[in-house]
Amino acid sequence: MAPSGDNVVVSSQNLERLLSMKGGKGEASYANNCQAQARHARSMVHLLEETLDRVHLNSAAAAGGAFTVADLGCSSGTNTIHNVEAIIKHMAKRFEAADREPPEFSAFFSDLPSNDFNTLFQLLPPLAGDSMEERLAANGHRCYFAAAVPGSFYRRLFPARSIDVFYSAFSLHWLSQVPDTVLDKRSTAYNKGRVFIHGANESTARAYKKQFQIDLAAFLRSRSTEMRRSGTMFLTCLGRTSVDPTDQGGAGLLFGTHFQDAWDDLVQEGLITSEKRDNFNIPVYAPSLHDFKEVVEADGSFVIHKLEVFKGGSPLVVSRNDDATEVGQTMANSCRAVSGVLVDAHIGDRLSEELFSRVASRAASQANELLEQLQFFHIVASLSFA
Repeated sequence: MAPSGDNVVVSSQNLERLLSMKGGKGEASYANNCQAQARHARSMVHLLEETLDRVHLNSAAAAGGAFTVADLGCSSGTNTIHNVEAIIKHMAKRFEAADREPPEFSAFFSDLPSNDFNTLFQLLPPLAGDSMEERLAANGHRCYFAAAVPGSFYRRLFPARSIDVFYSAFSLHWLSQVPDTVLDKRSTAYNKGRVFIHGANESTARAYKKQFQIDLAAFLRSRSTEMRRSGTMFLTCLGRTSVDPTDQGGAGLLFGTHFQDAWDDLVQEGLITSEKRDNFNIPVYAPSLHDFKEVVEADGSFVIHKLEVFKGGSPLVVSRNDDATEVGQTMANSCRAVSGVLVDAHIGDRLSEELFSRVASRAASQANELLEQLQFFHIVASLSFA
């Protein structure tokens, strides 16, 4: 859990220790605010299945060992469970269609050590039966062995040539750190007055882009060692359609409008200093297709089978579009579910409550505009060894 004090600067030194989606099962938890991600993942199932169809069934795992899936950036809700089950069930059908006995399946759920693995594993259905046939036939049970792997996916996580399918959804836009120059008053990239890249100056944008490139390159290097030669990788992350990196699209509206204004409210009301605000930046970068492709091609380990921008829709899932209060609270909860742990660590629980209360009220005042304008786009990438 993140510290509840108010003197933690969310810097590169402690981001990995702190960052997680908000755990537990409360109103602002990720587990209760991931419906939009679930809907977006379902809309991309056909793309996932196209990727899985490239896995060679005569791999080492299929020949005798377990077929292994790893979800990188799994978080703590049911989405990761549904996604892993979709992968395994599709692969089981492929084995059956080829008149081959399915191997045993194993799944690794991986995220940073601060992730709420306890909540995740409480949501896992029980393992079914002793035989693979019993497991695949059982309803309401899982047909795979499960384990948690804590650690940053920007480094090695698994033994060499041990993973058949890597899956990562809505995670690679999270950087390993806020770029140092963004928090340095002496730098032209210092993001004074802002808590996100959206609307920032060109130097700030270049710093964020460079950090994304460094991180994605490190991610690819690690996976190129860990993935079996017959395997494949399916990745989705927040993306943008604009060539301008300071226009972060849906991420910009989530973190650069009402969220930004709420921080400014706290400063104007004397609840925090402007320096305290400026020492906080959201470590997220929504890349363009060119940003992503440039890194993959420079690495050279993987061939791109599919790389496109996919319209994911709004992150706001509400029961009534005409209820401005619900829209505002949903916006605040969505924002808090993914950034709340960092905010709590930076300004403490009490001021965090004040901040997200202001996000809710500001969002409610422009509910109609939010519902119309807040749209997420995703980079979708299907990769295998070159």
